[in-house]
Amino acid sequence: AIAATRLAVRRALTQTDPGGLVLVACSGGADSLALAAAVAFEAPRAALCAGAVIVDHDLQEGSRGVAERAADQCRGLGLDPVEIVTVQVRSSRSGSGSGAGPEARARDARYGAFEDVLQRVGAVAVLLGHTRDDQAEQVLLGLARGSGARSLSGMPARRGPYVRPFLGIARATTVAACAAGGLTAWVDPH
Repeated sequence: AIAATRLAVRRALTQTDPGGLVLVACSGGADSLALAAAVAFEAPRAALCAGAVIVDHDLQEGSRGVAERAADQCRGLGLDPVEIVTVQVRSSRSGSGSGAGPEARARDARYGAFEDVLQRVGAVAVLLGHTRDDQAEQVLLGLARGSGARSLSGMPARRGPYVRPFLGIARATTVAACAAGGLTAWVDPH
């Protein structure tokens, strides 16, 4: 599992110019922790610096503690800088941009935080831990919404500064990589 995650990251990083800073978007879940570990291992070999950004949506009790545990694990992996950003998720009455549901509002806030940190620290990319399972879910949700053939393309592996190295990896692999690497993944109760 560790080898599979590292290989996926190695392939993704070949498209990034040496000398830059890449950030892992880390929630503390298995997908993003496995990504953080793989990036911490592979980035120096690709002549890149690697850090992490943890977004605290402040939507659940104890979310700050979850963010701090994720940050501690990222620091323990050698990632630097590691930043926790607390965001305000807009209520449905105040408008949200790309969707009416709470997930869409949280996503908008999260990507806004990524953009801010990218600019502030001068990073060249944010790596996201979306897996093959997330890709399948995205396609099915799009088809259920009536998006038609457009939904079949799913999430791109790379769009602007956002890179998704794990789209070909199953969630079970990220869980196994965390277990093998001694990382404690947070499981979202929702």
